[in-house]
Amino acid sequence: MATKEKQAGAPKGGSKKKGEAPKTRGPHAGAGRPVPPPRLKLFYESTVRGRLTEQFGLGNKHQLPTLTKIVVNVGAGEAIKQPKFLDTIVEELATITGQQPVRRKAKKSIANFGLREGQEIGASVTLRGARMWEFLDRFVTVALPRVRDFRGVGTKSFDGRGNYSLGVKEQMIFPEINYDSIESIHGMDITFVTTAGRDDLAFALLKELGMPFRGDDKKGTRL
Repeated sequence: MATKEKQAGAPKGGSKKKGEAPKTRGPHAGAGRPVPPPRLKLFYESTVRGRLTEQFGLGNKHQLPTLTKIVVNVGAGEAIKQPKFLDTIVEELATITGQQPVRRKAKKSIANFGLREGQEIGASVTLRGARMWEFLDRFVTVALPRVRDFRGVGTKSFDGRGNYSLGVKEQMIFPEINYDSIESIHGMDITFVTTAGRDDLAFALLKELGMPFRGDDKKGTRL
């Protein structure tokens, strides 16, 4: 009876010899081919540049603004009493951005908060190149629409030099985060750094790239 059970459970075509290496398939169809540039970067080069040139009358191509980096920062005040809290934030931030975060340390001690100089109190990621474009694409097309009662982002959070910042209340808006595995809800600040040099040009750039702005008078809007 035992012999029949073994024979019934054996794979078709005979049993595999002990120590025999498993058969491997050949390389996939895209192997060896260059990685295509991010979709949003192609859109910027093919469409946005022309629209900005026409809208602002920019005769010199070097005057055209572009996105240089995106900085995602998470403050973790609770890490003062719960060091493992920061480990969770670092893991989630790496999952969201696809890049290993840098842990931020306190620059000075504050006795009232029990904070010591050099203590880790946050994490941040600076995205450039392909990761930057891909993050912006996912942020405006997937993450923002998941915000409850979303009506757009504020227009009053530019810094006067063409950079834009906004706050996110919950990391759950990013689909990469598994809701069931969340230990605590935390927000994050996201800064979009451009070469515009002025706010109106930066506003037009981000709007053309899909940032869903709305008109309001609030500073530092948090979603």
